[in-house]
Amino acid sequence: MKYVILGNGVAAVHAAEAIRSLDSRGSITMISDEPCDPYCRPMISMVLEGSVTADRLPIRGPGFYESLGIQAVLGNRVTSLDVVGSQVFLGDGRAFGYDRLLIATGADPRPVKAAGADLGSIFTMRTEAHVRRMLEVLPRARKALVLGGGLVGFKAAYGLLRRGLDVTMLIRSDYPLSLQVDETAGILIRDELTRCGLQVRVGLAVKAFEGNGVVQGARLSDGSAVDCDMVVIGKGVLPSLDFVPRDRIPVDLGILVDEHLQTWIPGIFAAGDVAESVDIARKNRWVNAIWPEAVQQGRIAGMNMAGRRVTYKGSLSRNVIRIFGLDVMTAGWVSPPENDGFDVLQHTDRRTGTHRRLVFREDRLVGMTLVNDIEQGGVLTSLIHRELPVRKPRESLMGRSFNAGQLL
Repeated sequence: MKYVILGNGVAAVHAAEAIRSLDSRGSITMISDEPCDPYCRPMISMVLEGSVTADRLPIRGPGFYESLGIQAVLGNRVTSLDVVGSQVFLGDGRAFGYDRLLIATGADPRPVKAAGADLGSIFTMRTEAHVRRMLEVLPRARKALVLGGGLVGFKAAYGLLRRGLDVTMLIRSDYPLSLQVDETAGILIRDELTRCGLQVRVGLAVKAFEGNGVVQGARLSDGSAVDCDMVVIGKGVLPSLDFVPRDRIPVDLGILVDEHLQTWIPGIFAAGDVAESVDIARKNRWVNAIWPEAVQQGRIAGMNMAGRRVTYKGSLSRNVIRIFGLDVMTAGWVSPPENDGFDVLQHTDRRTGTHRRLVFREDRLVGMTLVNDIEQGGVLTSLIHRELPVRKPRESLMGRSFNAGQLL
């Protein structure tokens, strides 16, 4: 059997390991546009802030490819896929045939539409190479502008603030992390960021960057201007799919996959940030681009590629993040449509900085947001993921000392 894996991230790594555990003789080729060994992508923000060094990033030892008998083709991006001839083509003209193919190419930074975006010292933050280039200009930077209030934007802003820069975060929505938390939690987070020295400007976008060769400022959508000698674009990502023939492989935001992570073409699978599966809480298709889902999807895709039928239940959004003095944990569908069959329990204590929001559909918990007092978050996440009915009064979950066993 000839296996080809497109990608070199955590989904690809776990897929390769799963394949090799079931098939000791088949050939495995891993193709990645990054020229380095597999590394922990979430930790690149820690390199930016200086809490860890780049040598801590690798997730496997230097003999990873050799130990599994993998042919590694690094530093080359796939440009096209022939599903009839079962071949993938690289930008340098090479072609690789396959019997089983895994698309685990991850995602690319969402570009910003503004004049002057090609000026120097304007960065995205998706790869370790991006962070290395940012570190090169840090000694000369004094004022940074971060676009986007999601996880990437926050981590970039936090890292630059820790490095001593004057940082302004520009957000289109009314509060940070609007895709991860509800409005009340978002305002608590916004206030905490401001209290700790970050300038947060909401409801605004960049219209143009200004400078002579390198960025020196930005013109905003309200007509105002902000000085900056460094910009980080953290406005989310888009699945890396430019090589996928959409007339043969159905694609929405991501590649549509079934319960075995297989696409509509037999023998072609997808996993990680590029795959669109069923969201457990929402009950419809969704891309949950988070590390633990990429791990699980890669492992399950690899086993199915090697002939062991394993079912993937679906993905679930969840995040845990520390924001200066706030611990924030979320899972599931935190802000569903109002008056659409959902019940919400919520309590906020601004004096202690605590917030708890639970979202129910009928007798099942489908979403939660916790700000501080997050110790029971794991139990609540398990309730959502396992889709277990809550037998006791749901108000019991609002307290700090509920007995999980009594709720089921």
